[in-house]
Amino acid sequence: MTNTVEWAVRPEMQRDCAAVRTVLEQAFPTTEEADLVDALRNDSAWLEGLSYVAEDQDGAVVAHALLTRCHIGDVPALCLAPCSVLPDQQRGGAGTAVTTAVLHAAADRGEKFVVVLGHPEYYPRFGFERASASGVHLSIDVPEEALMVLSLDGTNPVPGGLVQYAEPFGI
Repeated sequence: MTNTVEWAVRPEMQRDCAAVRTVLEQAFPTTEEADLVDALRNDSAWLEGLSYVAEDQDGAVVAHALLTRCHIGDVPALCLAPCSVLPDQQRGGAGTAVTTAVLHAAADRGEKFVVVLGHPEYYPRFGFERASASGVHLSIDVPEEALMVLSLDGTNPVPGGLVQYAEPFGI
């Protein structure tokens, strides 16, 4: 079966907060990610215009992707987390659409680097590569293949160093 759905993708608006929380609560087994996004909205790491949603043909929010400020060593970077899709919409392209859109928005703003801790089979489609190859690491133990980095313009080498997340991440 071929997927012919075209997703409407746009920056999150104030009116979307409840719908985004619903997507997060349904996409993950606990409310931890939804609580994280709520906390990030009130943190200095929040960057207006880098929280994106995908809507279905009826205008309902079905997916969300968020970029917030982090640092790799002393270099400003972005953290892609969380990304979520309603369970009944997964594997339909909404996650790819919303993630691609938020990464393009960041690049358009002149951002250089993005870090993601996620599924090593999923994120390479966006250009993410294993962080250890650039000397990027965390203060906690995670599977090496799960920590990935991206140079948004493809020309600036990702700096090595410790990833410093916003306080709500607890890392």
